[in-house]
Amino acid sequence: MPQLKGGSVNGFEILKDLPQDYTEIKIAMFDFDGTISTLRQGWESVMESFMVEMICGGNSPQEYVAREVRQYIQDSAGIQTIFQMRWLCEAVKRHGLNPVVFDEWEYKDEYNRRLMEQVETRVRRLMEGKADPEDFLIEGVQDFLKSLYEAGVEIYAASGTDHEDVLREAEALGVKKFFRKMAGAPKRKADCSKEAVLRELINEKGFGQRQILIVGDGKVEISLGSEVGAVTLGVASDEVRREGINPVKRQRLIKAGCHALTGDFKNYKLIMHWLRLAD
Repeated sequence: MPQLKGGSVNGFEILKDLPQDYTEIKIAMFDFDGTISTLRQGWESVMESFMVEMICGGNSPQEYVAREVRQYIQDSAGIQTIFQMRWLCEAVKRHGLNPVVFDEWEYKDEYNRRLMEQVETRVRRLMEGKADPEDFLIEGVQDFLKSLYEAGVEIYAASGTDHEDVLREAEALGVKKFFRKMAGAPKRKADCSKEAVLRELINEKGFGQRQILIVGDGKVEISLGSEVGAVTLGVASDEVRREGINPVKRQRLIKAGCHALTGDFKNYKLIMHWLRLAD
């Protein structure tokens, strides 16, 4: 295998050695949006405009508000949407520019309605055969999922997106078949699906932390994996191009403590070799 630590080969970069007691991955837990799917590409701009509008009310948008919102969205990428709307509720009160303050669930419903206008168009095109699933998948991810599946790895997905939407979008993209279980945000509950899935794998199914691989483009899942001692692969994906490295995500994932980084999965054979799942 090429020497990778401190360098990059085909966009794959090793940052930390695998744990000394690492043997072999038995479980892989994936984030969905931005790691596998780009159906929700552009969600950040939808959320930013929505949050700024809610905070400023009938007043002209304020640049200092927009800067704060942009930073928060960057920092919170990957968490369940309801927690972002809880922050919005607090921000509307704190800034005092808009006398109308809604409940966090009302904010979530309206944000989701706006976002789904563009997502539904993409899903409908897939369902009608007017678009190819590859148009909305990070490059090489199907090959990587298939390789893990054929190597006997149990694959799970956990997402901050609503559960029913995750299932529907995975079906439309043709990747649902690879997953033992997919868990999105539970309906009308403020529970972290990523933490719940990881807790189930460790506590209920009895898998050791070193047997679990966590793959994601957000600091939430990577930080969670680092905390419990799992192997972590950060995906610094460019969701517009669907390949290559997003430098902002890269820095965020390095800070979160990932073992290795990639921008896409065209290098899946190299990743499988690093995980000692292939020669």
